[in-house]
Amino acid sequence: MKLSAQEEYGLRCLIRLARAGEGESLTIPEIGRAEALSIPYVAKLMRILRPGKFVKSVRGQTGGYTLARGADDIPVGEVLAALGGQCSSPGSAISSPASNGSAPIPLIAPSGRCGAQYRRP
Repeated sequence: MKLSAQEEYGLRCLIRLARAGEGESLTIPEIGRAEALSIPYVAKLMRILRPGKFVKSVRGQTGGYTLARGADDIPVGEVLAALGGQCSSPGSAISSPASNGSAPIPLIAPSGRCGAQYRRP
């Protein structure tokens, strides 16, 4: 499966937030530096992800972004659909449960490994 740049970078931002740990927030500049993305682009991605209830924001001196729910409760297919992907279409391997009845692939598997792998450029 081929991901668009927006899908890949959106997933990378969510994975970065998941790795920050529960209760830890990251600012847009921190995410941008960690992922080598521009601040305006990270801000755009967060604006897309917030209505989907993937991230939540806190204003103020100690504010930033955190995951809105546990990483293991965020299916990759939902994230890709919010970012404009086609993975939510019927028959997609990411959005459809496997034939054995398992749930869709989570963003971060319970083992702590990422459900979506990527390579840094």
